[in-house]
Amino acid sequence: MKKTFFLIATGTAAAIAAPAAAQDNTDAFSGFRIEGLVGYDSVRPGSSEDIDNFDDLDQSIDDITYGVGVGYDMPIGGAIVGIEGEWMKSEASTKYDTAAFSGFGVANASAGRDLYAGVRVGVPIGPSAMVYAKGGYTNTRFDVLATDNTTDTRTNIDLDGWRLGAGAEFALSKNIFLKGEYRYSNYGKGEAEAPSGLESDRFDVDLDRHQVVAGVGVRF
Repeated sequence: MKKTFFLIATGTAAAIAAPAAAQDNTDAFSGFRIEGLVGYDSVRPGSSEDIDNFDDLDQSIDDITYGVGVGYDMPIGGAIVGIEGEWMKSEASTKYDTAAFSGFGVANASAGRDLYAGVRVGVPIGPSAMVYAKGGYTNTRFDVLATDNTTDTRTNIDLDGWRLGAGAEFALSKNIFLKGEYRYSNYGKGEAEAPSGLESDRFDVDLDRHQVVAGVGVRF
């Protein structure tokens, strides 16, 4: 009888502990968060072929990217589902003299701000670690400097596209976390704005972006 009671008590305790542990896992990744981000940014035309000339011109531009992100996560079942947004700035740019109409197909181009809004779904893999996938809408701006060898003209090019990514998050404490992720973006529509304020019709583009970023954040 005592043995039977012991087995029942042990089983009951295990049944209670299992969901409690799962709840502890999800609690570590729930709530509002704000984070600082820094990483590597590479942008290039959708074609994988570089311009074949005597310079063997590499059309990609790459450099550091940095910014901030915000989000809100909640447990649904055993998963973590959240919404998030980012403002990033990229230092990627072409490095050509404005007299040479070669870089990026016009002249010089500098990547500017990079906006993102989307969702992510994560799965805790322990009390302080989670893997996740993400996806959503992204908008970026390029500053294009063109010239006729007499007058330099700057134009803002705004591009719309989509983003997919995956990463891992690690809770250092109840409120502090680290994260690392890779994301791929593709931009398919664009619009140009001249210094005078005039805007072009929307046009088709094909631009790829690869980013690897790390972040540190606070969860409330």
